[in-house]
Amino acid sequence: MLVAGPIERATHLLPQIIKKRKFDYSKAVDGLRQILWGLFKKIVIADNCAEYANSIFNDFSDHSGSSLVLAAVFFSFQIYCDFSGYSDIALGTARLFGFDLLRNFSFPYFSRNIAEFWRRWHISLSSWFKDYLYIPLGGSKGKMWVTLRNVFIIFIISGLWHGANWTFIFWGFLHALYIIPSIISSRTKQSDIVAKGKKMPTLKELFQIFRTFCLIVFAWIFFRSENLDTAIKYIKTIFSNSLFSKPTQIPEILVFLLPLFILIEWMGREEQYAIAKLGLNWRISIRWSFYFFIVISILFLSGKNQTFIYFQF
Repeated sequence: MLVAGPIERATHLLPQIIKKRKFDYSKAVDGLRQILWGLFKKIVIADNCAEYANSIFNDFSDHSGSSLVLAAVFFSFQIYCDFSGYSDIALGTARLFGFDLLRNFSFPYFSRNIAEFWRRWHISLSSWFKDYLYIPLGGSKGKMWVTLRNVFIIFIISGLWHGANWTFIFWGFLHALYIIPSIISSRTKQSDIVAKGKKMPTLKELFQIFRTFCLIVFAWIFFRSENLDTAIKYIKTIFSNSLFSKPTQIPEILVFLLPLFILIEWMGREEQYAIAKLGLNWRISIRWSFYFFIVISILFLSGKNQTFIYFQF
């Protein structure tokens, strides 16, 4: 928790430490459920995605453009499931002991624009940058050029927070460019959950989600690459004739698990985490079969052990 988040404010955490706590069965069950989902995201999804992504990124010159695209997509899910899985485990564990920590992720890959993405990704860090850097710089109260300057400062420093490497800086610079249209059009205000109360999004919302996800995946290529030269070569290979060839070495386990994971996340997108209320109204035998499937997946469908990505930052 102290290493990667959520980043707690003293005003939120210290009163809970001082306050006398009693065991709460319902909170404990909820905490265990969130830990279970966090373990599934990290061990089953992130670690399996990591195997394919690492094999391609580490030797991309020998692979087709289509394989490189797939590797970038898998890395996108790897870093999300690795980091949000860690946060889920931290939040669930804290709840077992009577602590309520700040939410750190809110289904960011269902965002319809980059501004919404950054309200849903690493929420505690984004909030910290906003309160202690963006607002002191003047925020968005001045002229447009001042607002844009502040945005670029925030995102470049966010890149530097991950490490002193040009790839991280350019990753932050890209996101600053991405968010400019939302700022100019004044569409950065808090938006509702996509397709709230509905089973499916509209075609417009689906297009917005897909477009935003593509921009995010493209930026992750720079984040994952060793240096800018490697990232540029990687992207050049993507936009070659081999982009239209069949990807190689597609992990069969992810062909099944990744769509299932996305479906579960979509079904639970209005809750604090995907399975917070999923199945509570099902027959008890079906609900426990679902939990049993998650446990079995963690035990037998795990990828090669991977350290948490954000431990390095």
